[in-house]
Amino acid sequence: MYFPTEHQHYFSEHNKKGERRTLYVLLLTVTAMVAEIVAGTVFGSMALLADGWHMGTHAAAFCITLFAYRYAKKHAGTDRYSFGTGKVSVLGGYTSAIALGIVALLMLVESAHRLVNPQPIQFNEAIGVAFIGLLVNVLSMYLLHGNDHHHDGHSHGHSHGHSHGHSHHHDHNLRAAYLHVLADTLTSVLAIVALVMGKIYGWNWLDAVMGMVGAVVIGKWTLALIWQTSPILLDESIAQDYKASIVAALSPDANVKDIHVWRISAHHYSAAIIIESNSNKTIDDYKQLLAEFDKIHHLTLEMHSSTLCTS
Repeated sequence: MYFPTEHQHYFSEHNKKGERRTLYVLLLTVTAMVAEIVAGTVFGSMALLADGWHMGTHAAAFCITLFAYRYAKKHAGTDRYSFGTGKVSVLGGYTSAIALGIVALLMLVESAHRLVNPQPIQFNEAIGVAFIGLLVNVLSMYLLHGNDHHHDGHSHGHSHGHSHGHSHHHDHNLRAAYLHVLADTLTSVLAIVALVMGKIYGWNWLDAVMGMVGAVVIGKWTLALIWQTSPILLDESIAQDYKASIVAALSPDANVKDIHVWRISAHHYSAAIIIESNSNKTIDDYKQLLAEFDKIHHLTLEMHSSTLCTS
């Protein structure tokens, strides 16, 4: 039995400020990347080279971030995607996390190689360029900090008339960009510490060790971002206690035969529920019972008479 209802099917949120500032950060990053790669090669600093390579991959990640924003905006409101482009930013964040993980692995391998086969370092020149890279990273962090929380004031139309209020949500796409900048800042700081200590005490090996430390920390951030985004992309179900509460709200008058609640964007859930009931309540009455469950932004409810389902 099909019950036609009016739903909001476009669960996309565009972070205009985040998109604009990501572009600024991309331009800064490319400038610093070229300077550090050239300087690291000329002056023989692995930590400085690692920072430059880091910036290069992060520049690519920022391009992914910008592409995700613009793709989501271009296709928002079309019928090409069943629930809009709400997962595009999540996919952008996941892709950037993979890129970040590859960088961490390359840093670890190259730093280990430099530890076994040390090379001479021109400390004064390398330290100067590393400070420039750090300043660029700090400015980039300032531009992106706090913008991964954006304000959602949408009221989504349901057949049960429930309206969702204002809230703040994570932008996984911009969160990934911010982690890339944070990783750059960390490697810049570690590079400066290694270079200064190497110049004062002659500990050239510290340059490679700092590269390895940075790789491990960045790897940890990578895993955290992957764990945040992958469940959304895989349509992970909502918490069991939340589904149990839905069942409990319906069960006095109905028997819940099937229930699925999953994410259709970073912050919106859809529910598909089949119930059996012989009460006088209509399907709209049951939807009204579920109005309190404000995590559900799209509800499909199918009702059968229990007498028709018995053999």
